[in-house]
Amino acid sequence: MQTPVKPNRPRAREIGVQIGVLPTGKLNGMTDVPGVKVGHVTRIVGEGPLSPGNGPIRTGVTAILPHDGNIFCEKVTATAHIINAFGKSIGLPQLLELGNIETPILLTGTLNVWTAADALVDYVSAQNPGVYSFNPIVGECNDSFLNDILGRHVQREHVFEALETASHTNVEEGVVGAGVGMTGFGWKAGIGTASRVVQVDGTAYTTGVLVLTNTGGASDLRIDGFPIGEHLTPEDISEERPGSIMIIVATDAPLSHRQLTRVARRATFGLARTGAIASHGSGDFVIAFSTANRIGVSPPESPPIFHDEGALSFLFRAVIEATEESIINSLLKAHTVVGRDGNTRHGIPIRRILEIMELQPPEALSTNNIS
Repeated sequence: MQTPVKPNRPRAREIGVQIGVLPTGKLNGMTDVPGVKVGHVTRIVGEGPLSPGNGPIRTGVTAILPHDGNIFCEKVTATAHIINAFGKSIGLPQLLELGNIETPILLTGTLNVWTAADALVDYVSAQNPGVYSFNPIVGECNDSFLNDILGRHVQREHVFEALETASHTNVEEGVVGAGVGMTGFGWKAGIGTASRVVQVDGTAYTTGVLVLTNTGGASDLRIDGFPIGEHLTPEDISEERPGSIMIIVATDAPLSHRQLTRVARRATFGLARTGAIASHGSGDFVIAFSTANRIGVSPPESPPIFHDEGALSFLFRAVIEATEESIINSLLKAHTVVGRDGNTRHGIPIRRILEIMELQPPEALSTNNIS
């Protein structure tokens, strides 16, 4: 089965949901941060009963590149924050120890992590002959409800394609890349993104967030404060399921590792505003990086410093708002997907959301996209 034509479902702002108070970047996505590139490879193949190792396939890989250069030679300041550590991510201990990343970031389904990391090592080693140790950064969420997860259907060629086709304008969302097999708040979910711009001492800084949403109880969902889950839940969801979320934060503000860690922690607040509780079986991770002050092979004379500490509050608000909106976008943009054994995750009914929130759909919005 070939990849189907995706319905052009709307984002939050396209249905009149304005989350937060800060302005967005031009694209309202992670790639608003100068230099950042995002790429996806989507794998939707086959249908019917599960045949382990053969399909059906409902998975993919998403690549985030902090800049166009050789990331191993021009590392960027980075950090991670672990909300709940029920996960299989690769590379976070060294990231936390050294405060930088030296490879692109990959997101994929849980059991693809090791094949994706192997491919990422191949990709980076080809750029850096004579170097024999790399720290690949790979995050994951579990897509086994829809996908033949044991088949590990993300391979070297898919990782390379995601990296090599990544662009500065990519704001694809929903059922794309690593998001193909994901569930959020009982509904179909996947990739979502958003951005915010703040002014500090006359300088504009952009913060972009990209999420891989696979978490949340159906009855807990909140959109811009409205308790949507109290009025709208999928008919085929009877109880909360364990889940996970990967939250990737990018900014062009010149932050030290410590300052960036303070910013990364605030993504937790954006997650909470959507109603998610980071349950026992949920693997919830934040990876954050700053594109300012690249780190060469030799360490810089002094770490990057962002004004005074009080000014960080602007970035705290930015990451909270962008995380919340990214998660909502990951739900709104995701269409219904039928996976292995006929397992189905339904796209959240946008018309019903508008009724609950007492919003009128914009005239420019096609009625075909809000069923």
